[in-house]
Amino acid sequence: MLDIKFIRENHDAVRKSAESKGLTVNLGEIISLDESRRALIQEGESLKARRNQVSGQIGKVKKEGGDASRAIAEMETVKDRIQVIDTDLRAVEEKLNTALLGVPNIAHPSVPPGKTPADNKEVFKWGEMPKVDFPLKPHWELAEKLGIIDFQRGGKVSGAGFPFLVGKGATLERALINFFLDQAAQRGYKELAPPIVVNEDSARGTGQIPDKEDLMYVVERDGLYMIPTAEVPVSNFHRDEVLDEKNLPLKYSANTPCFRREAGSYGKDVRGLNRVHQFDKVELVKFVHPSASYDELESLRQDAEHLLQLLNLPYRTLLMCTGDMGFTQSKKYDLEAWAAGQQKWLEVSSCSNFEAFQARRMNVRFRPGNGGKPEFVHTLNGSALALPRVLAALIENYQTPEGKVIVPKALHQYTKFEVIG
Repeated sequence: MLDIKFIRENHDAVRKSAESKGLTVNLGEIISLDESRRALIQEGESLKARRNQVSGQIGKVKKEGGDASRAIAEMETVKDRIQVIDTDLRAVEEKLNTALLGVPNIAHPSVPPGKTPADNKEVFKWGEMPKVDFPLKPHWELAEKLGIIDFQRGGKVSGAGFPFLVGKGATLERALINFFLDQAAQRGYKELAPPIVVNEDSARGTGQIPDKEDLMYVVERDGLYMIPTAEVPVSNFHRDEVLDEKNLPLKYSANTPCFRREAGSYGKDVRGLNRVHQFDKVELVKFVHPSASYDELESLRQDAEHLLQLLNLPYRTLLMCTGDMGFTQSKKYDLEAWAAGQQKWLEVSSCSNFEAFQARRMNVRFRPGNGGKPEFVHTLNGSALALPRVLAALIENYQTPEGKVIVPKALHQYTKFEVIG
């Protein structure tokens, strides 16, 4: 959520930033509601000051034996008007808050303008793509022959997009999770094991609603949402808290299953593990001082890239353009691993800075060490990493002519085997 004062003072910039994300916002309505809110507050405060003043006079007149009936009648009128103002103010503030929730975050000046993925900017590339003298296969063909992923039985039990990992496939995923969490711990992240369902306040706090309702599974009977990412519960960990400045940055890691409806997804790009409805992901979340947030974004990106390097997976880093960035982000990097069997790039991580956008919605602040007024923290998060496409890239890049899969050396201590097949 953007600060209403910022919107008032930067009306055109907010409108243009929303348009750059492909969104239209009614800032005129927001400013009008804010003017009404401020007018009601001013009138209410004036009447309450008058009430206090006359109440003192009434007491004095009564003590002296005088007639206070006219002042008492005035106070009844003032009291009634204050009640009306309080009711009107609550209604206006509710409308204003709802309208503010529909305003997207401002893009950082370093974000390239654009409307489609073609406008994203490649800022880094690492690794050598596999060079082999045999035809490479996509992961779904290899996995079926090796018996490590069962898409058919997953479809029978739950539906398309809910595969079973089997045998060494399941062990490989568990190895990756432990590897990612151990690496995060080495880089200063404290591990959390969060709930995988959240309430509406939590979903609203990180910006899932109102924006991405159609992408989430909802437990309607209990008013709960299945999390699309650990970002949601972990970012809400400090909701409605005031943190000490000296403790910033706070860095957390968490592995959870993630649930996404992916409504409207179809075609060749969703084959196999490319796009599924349930998957595991290790998430990194930071609460940082505003002055350090963009340095923290770069270090977050490096934390995620480091994992791909240790796995020796070729990847590229994209700086997302305004139109491909999302509602809540100020700046966002995507990391894409090369999947040799498909000859395509697969997104395995997004690293984002939200500045104070989420913190304002969640009311997460810090108290400056100099004793000043509490300020909103900046929040960041990144996948380190999402499992399905990492598995897909590993299977495809590490395949052998015999149809086996070599396990990356970094995982041997976790898998206890070096080859699948």
